[in-house]
Amino acid sequence: MKKLIIVTLLVIIIPFLFVKIFVKTDEIKFKYITNNTIRVKDEKTGVITEMPFEEYIKGVVAGEMPATFELEALKAQAVASRSYAMYQMTATKDKDYDVLNTTANQVYLTDQQLKENWKDKYSEKINKVKKAVGQTSGEYLTYNDQVINAMFFSTSVGATENSEEVFVSALPYLRSVDSIWDKDSPVYVDTYKFTLEDFYNKLNLPFNQTLNIEVTSKTSTGRTRSLKINGIDINGRDLATKLNLRSNYFEIIQNENNVTITTKGFGHGVGMSQYGANGMAKEGYKYDQILKHYYKNTKIKKN
Repeated sequence: MKKLIIVTLLVIIIPFLFVKIFVKTDEIKFKYITNNTIRVKDEKTGVITEMPFEEYIKGVVAGEMPATFELEALKAQAVASRSYAMYQMTATKDKDYDVLNTTANQVYLTDQQLKENWKDKYSEKINKVKKAVGQTSGEYLTYNDQVINAMFFSTSVGATENSEEVFVSALPYLRSVDSIWDKDSPVYVDTYKFTLEDFYNKLNLPFNQTLNIEVTSKTSTGRTRSLKINGIDINGRDLATKLNLRSNYFEIIQNENNVTITTKGFGHGVGMSQYGANGMAKEGYKYDQILKHYYKNTKIKKN
């Protein structure tokens, strides 16, 4: 009788273990609770697609943050992206679209694009992203009961920026905070080399064998707001854009007919640092703690 029971258990358990170990995990499927949608415009083609809001957030988290990041960082990104999208929807309510699918708003990638990017890692990575989105479903950030403009970027220079030092408005929740974790970012420091002629051409400046740089204004963290190049006024962010630099925290050095520029950080520096968020998550911080660090005096609400 005992042998019969043992044999029966083995017949049941062994196939179960085989399935758990060897069969590929199915992709997580979302269950939509609401019919909320968002209109996403492809900046390249002009095509506008209306889609479920949480489906959009999944494509944004996958497009904006590496799926290899810690789950708590991905959850923080999901809430920040959801908040940013909601804020944009109030600003674009009279337009035929809500958001663009590029860095002009937030990068959104379709499933087809993600499959092409991730290949055989697609199921594993999309499930992790969906887990982050699902575990924060409907959550967004508010300040004084109003959804916030939850800006974010890749890598800080060791601290984030006050919003008015980069953009126009001084927003109370977008204050400069320490972000010491960013030093682990692969783009924390970068170097660019130009010929002197190419440097002037890209900036639409007249050629001069002598390069005279005078920084006239910096942000509180050391980013260049304005400078003079051979006496001509230049905006620091404009220079970074024209030279395709990662940020406007830079040092420019001339070496005869060559120019070397060293940058620190990646992105505009306002709001949540993504590499900072991942560093915090590695130290055990939860997503709500990460969000409250980067967005001062905000609260998480849920639809």
